[in-house]
Amino acid sequence: MDMKAYIREGIDAREKIDAEEISAIAKSLADSIRHGGKLIAFGNGGSAADAQHFVAELSGHFLIERRPLPAIALTTNTSAITAIGNDYSYEEIFSRQVSGIVTEKDFVVGISTSGNSLNVIRAIDVANERHAYTLALTGKDGGKLKNSAKKTIRVASSFTPIIQEVHIAIIHMVCMALDEFLGYQ
Repeated sequence: MDMKAYIREGIDAREKIDAEEISAIAKSLADSIRHGGKLIAFGNGGSAADAQHFVAELSGHFLIERRPLPAIALTTNTSAITAIGNDYSYEEIFSRQVSGIVTEKDFVVGISTSGNSLNVIRAIDVANERHAYTLALTGKDGGKLKNSAKKTIRVASSFTPIIQEVHIAIIHMVCMALDEFLGYQ
């Protein structure tokens, strides 16, 4: 793919984002926070970085100064990840953590560009069992994850770098709308 095609595909994928859908997700996250819930996010590789980025925007601030919001990235505790991976399996690194901390008040975000990361799918399934709100950020055809989460946003691309870039745009849009819903303007 040449650079002009890369730019065009990125623009096309961003233009397909449904702002109303993002707003509804932000409202659900705001409701979760208002009722004592927290955001819990996870993914692998670049998606792990995206999960951490999402948490940083909430625990720090996005565009305006505000109180820190409750958010955890399950990708940052290397001791838990390596112990769970060693003692159980890599597929359980997030689901074991979700099982220990998620409540029905929480908002759980699994990020997988392919939608087929087994450890993300298993964690979303456990969060659903705990009656949390579950959101999947995927790309391509949504993979198996699209059938697990209560809500899925699929980036209209099969090119991983574009999917990751648009995931960040979606995260930023959620943060922007969240601040508005929580009264920070």
